[in-house]
Amino acid sequence: MGLFTLTLSTAAAQQMSNGQQEYLNSCAVCHGADGRGDGPMADVLRKRPANLTTLTRGNGGEFPYWRVYATIDGRGLVPEHGARDMPVWGNQFLPDDVKKYGPYGGEAVTTERIQNLAGYVQTLQR
Repeated sequence: MGLFTLTLSTAAAQQMSNGQQEYLNSCAVCHGADGRGDGPMADVLRKRPANLTTLTRGNGGEFPYWRVYATIDGRGLVPEHGARDMPVWGNQFLPDDVKKYGPYGGEAVTTERIQNLAGYVQTLQR
């Protein structure tokens, strides 16, 4: 049982570090290293980036994982709802992932990257 627990802990730590790395590479420039919406690009954007640390508080105490996931992925939005202020990361990640892992593997890797990223945003809650 100890080995199983160690394996799960190592896998969880790896997932979080992947999410944190993805966040720092893709999100921190706008949302800031701590997720408060104060990244180096925040002042030059048309709309100030969201403070990601208050998502749970603003959702009745429950982290809105799937809303965060869908916002990051962005590929399922309806054009009639208007333009996005944030990049569609699903479209950003997918071409390189498909090139590296093939069409099915690329989609799986893109999905995992977004899941890791949404999971990391959950750790930023205050």
